[in-house]
Amino acid sequence: MPKLDRDGVQIHYEVHGAGPAILLSHGYSATCRMWDGQIAALKDDYKVIVWDMRGHGESDYPRDPKAYSEALTVADMAALLKACGEKAAIIGGLSLGGYMSLAFNATHPDMTRALMLFDTGPGFKSDEARAQWNATARKRADDLEARGLDALGTSDEVRLGQHRSADGLAGAARGMLAQADDRVIRSLEGIKVPTLVLVGSEDKNFLAATDYMAKKIPRTMKATIDGAGHAANLHKPTAFNAAVTTFLGGLITA
Repeated sequence: MPKLDRDGVQIHYEVHGAGPAILLSHGYSATCRMWDGQIAALKDDYKVIVWDMRGHGESDYPRDPKAYSEALTVADMAALLKACGEKAAIIGGLSLGGYMSLAFNATHPDMTRALMLFDTGPGFKSDEARAQWNATARKRADDLEARGLDALGTSDEVRLGQHRSADGLAGAARGMLAQADDRVIRSLEGIKVPTLVLVGSEDKNFLAATDYMAKKIPRTMKATIDGAGHAANLHKPTAFNAAVTTFLGGLITA
């Protein structure tokens, strides 16, 4: 599989199928393998690009803490599209991948044809709430450094991927999972592209965030997947794929 050299950091990515480009970004501590069911469902009609974020899966795990950030992740996404010969794409992701998709649109609206936000949130306007989130991210990093990959747990999206060590995930927690400001949440009302906001009905931590995004983003299709948790695409793949293909089909006339 190809690798993209980003100033010495090798980024793993895969391209499946042909047609309008879709870039899918995985959740924190998962890998691109979480998208295998969507690759199979979409590759006949779309060019599906998946990748492993810095510190995850088959990408590199830089030792420098400064090699992990929202800005670098967004830049990786833009570089991936260019490497795949795409000037713009449908940008989608789950959890951290969804947040980074919003950050990508805020930085590169000209490269965003549409957004697909799965089981995710837009960050926090409140400094206090953001500080609490960041404290949890730092605690997660500390736990990974103390216990290694045993600290990951066995959630559905995590068990599908393989990581070479916990060091990269700790760096990603501090630099990518943690949030520096409220730039992303304040970008919602200015989003100009069609947006799918999807959540599992049992993903209690993200139901309110989903409602908030659906109200703030102007051109939104909202979907709730009954019986699904945080990894809605893995828990209820048929319903998830149906919602995605319905949204994508609507882009032709959007």
